[in-house]
Amino acid sequence: MVARRVLQQILLVGALAAGLAACSSSSNSSSSGASSSPSSAPSSSAPASSASPASSSGAASTIAANWATFFNAKTPVAKRVSLLQDGQTFQSIIKSQAGSGLAASASAKVTKVTMVSSTQAKVTYSILIGGQSALANQAGVAVLQDGTWKVGLASFCGLLAVENGGKTSGLPAACKSAG
Repeated sequence: MVARRVLQQILLVGALAAGLAACSSSSNSSSSGASSSPSSAPSSSAPASSASPASSSGAASTIAANWATFFNAKTPVAKRVSLLQDGQTFQSIIKSQAGSGLAASASAKVTKVTMVSSTQAKVTYSILIGGQSALANQAGVAVLQDGTWKVGLASFCGLLAVENGGKTSGLPAACKSAG
């Protein structure tokens, strides 16, 4: 019960972004590693908008920074929405979950980014609570949408399912197509 509550709180922090392997989007292959700790990726000065898809190391750094920004409790809701694929669809969920007490101590750390195309990447990340790993080595997907590397919808919906006890029933309609 406590573990489930902690997980729910973790999900509130990042508005449930980042993903689980079972819910990741399709991928190709081309790799580049990047790591970023939440403290090394400032929420507003990180290159959160764009990255040259041609530069996989630049894209990997931007992806890592954007994921850390998305999970940063100090990041405004509007910015989080802008860092989630089709984020406007989930704005009310992100807003309602942003005020969690535990959210203030949660963050994300990206440990690996693997470019699969010029518009998609696999992301390995951990969710931290007070600097301690709560969900380690999770698999997610990042997508380039409107010139910004964003947390993929499949990742976000995967975490919504975890919060919902593993059930996909009752999730927003947009999650049904994210599979």
